[in-house]
Amino acid sequence: MALALPAQIAVTLTGHEGPVMCVRFNKSGDYCLSGGSDRTVKLWNPAKGLLVKSYTAHAHGVLSVAASADNSRLASVGGDKQVFFWDVASGRVLRKFRGHTDKINAVEFGAGGDVLVSGSYDRTVRVWDCRSNSWDPIQTMDPFGDSVTAVAVHESSIMASSVDGTVRTFDIRRGEMFTEHLHQPVTNVALSHDGKCLLASRLDSRLLLLERASGDVLNEYAGHANTQYKIAAALTNTDAHVLSGSEDGKVYFWDLVSGEVVHTVGGHAGPVSSLAYHPKPGQHAMLTADHSGKIRYWAT
Repeated sequence: MALALPAQIAVTLTGHEGPVMCVRFNKSGDYCLSGGSDRTVKLWNPAKGLLVKSYTAHAHGVLSVAASADNSRLASVGGDKQVFFWDVASGRVLRKFRGHTDKINAVEFGAGGDVLVSGSYDRTVRVWDCRSNSWDPIQTMDPFGDSVTAVAVHESSIMASSVDGTVRTFDIRRGEMFTEHLHQPVTNVALSHDGKCLLASRLDSRLLLLERASGDVLNEYAGHANTQYKIAAALTNTDAHVLSGSEDGKVYFWDLVSGEVVHTVGGHAGPVSSLAYHPKPGQHAMLTADHSGKIRYWAT
């Protein structure tokens, strides 16, 4: 029986000038957000190939974007060293949170959309209150020895990866920190949809699946190329497969349990800089982006 995984390019989204650094589905999966070196954030209807809106306030390239749970707000970060908090419908910047001292690699919503979490080249993770009139962080975590590359949020926990070779989990409710030493620069961390596992991307062309509660390594995935660039990885919406971009322009899929490569697609001329899998179980679609400025929407 054929695997129900995205196999063909359904639509190519064009509109960015220069490299696309990040692409994300919104929470419903009906729309997606992208950010690029052209200093814009764009909202798309990917299935129809339509550009819905462009958001222009950044003075530097955009490295990460996120949508709130109700899709009414978005956040974006990059070379500006600030977290931009937007109203989706009007395109207005509601606030620019300040405090980071270097470019910001990652941003996520947490706590039902009331807070934002960001990770930066300045070796810190910072938490921001979206309801407050203050521009300053409400919490700063700075145990990292190098750049923070990605963040993930689950309930009261914040997970962050770093070039220092660690994945750190901060339990905000208990005031505790747990550190997993993975012995290679970690460029990405992603949560499984059941919240029980973490997927970490290392710069030795390896992906590690960690049990979130214990930090134990459950599985390892290899076959793709990732030694120079930050390459995105994720799990499918049923947690049955792991997927990752690659520096050879392909996307690789592994069986979660066996660790074997079960599917590959190739549609990019260079490294796949970002990817996202459709959030709804039963929807077999994904987004990929590269430095040519193109975003591809894949379907079965």
